[in-house]
Amino acid sequence: MAAVTTGAARPARPAARRLARTLTLNLAAVAAGLAGWALLASSGMQGLPGPAEVAGRAGELIADGTLLDDTLASLRRVLTGFALGTLTAVPVGFLMGWYPTARALLEPYVQFFRTIPPLALIPLAIVLMGIGEVPKVFVIFLAAFLSSVVAAFQGVVDVDVTLVNAARVLGAGDRAIFLRVVIPAAAPFILVGMRIGLGSAWGTLVAAELIAAQEGLGFRMQQAQLYYDLPTIFVGLITIGVLGLTMDRLLQLAERRLTRWQERR
Repeated sequence: MAAVTTGAARPARPAARRLARTLTLNLAAVAAGLAGWALLASSGMQGLPGPAEVAGRAGELIADGTLLDDTLASLRRVLTGFALGTLTAVPVGFLMGWYPTARALLEPYVQFFRTIPPLALIPLAIVLMGIGEVPKVFVIFLAAFLSSVVAAFQGVVDVDVTLVNAARVLGAGDRAIFLRVVIPAAAPFILVGMRIGLGSAWGTLVAAELIAAQEGLGFRMQQAQLYYDLPTIFVGLITIGVLGLTMDRLLQLAERRLTRWQERR
């Protein structure tokens, strides 16, 4: 009997070992990607710069301050649009999910604008808002908002009715149920929506910086396109990818800390 009990209990893998394995696989994937890229460049693919050439161009842009200025300008636009979009999407999603009247009033507009790509609104944004920072941030805001609002709405709708009814039986009012049951249960959906919204914000950045920008990663890539400057385009692409990946990992970390009660694989 003792032997059966010992065999059934399998110790969990330590978190440090799991983290080390993940990092090792990440580094291996990056190394394989760089090797494949270098191989393609050396095979004579037309115009494709190799990693060394792109790294050299990045060093030049860092040395003269261009890359830092462009990165800060793009980060400011993305963070502003993403923050405004998320802060607006969460309460709107909660209203739609919690109150049937609000859902009936707001959902048609949300679903209507979700079918229109934010990039298609750039001409309208220029006409109504000019060519300053406002239309750039607005387009990014819209992309983040439309990605996040549906996740927040779905999170409220999918709250287990049993939990709500149990709270009511115990004497909780609507406010207590909303704060102690609905918000914690909807948190995973909200955070996933934020991650999707962040990706949409970065994905809209390059087009948003078409609006009379004088600096920014998207602007620099468009200028490089005119002169067929592929290394500069690659520097912009890689910078956007690294920034987006870093911000996504931070959101993942926040998700794990805020939803520790969830069972995970």
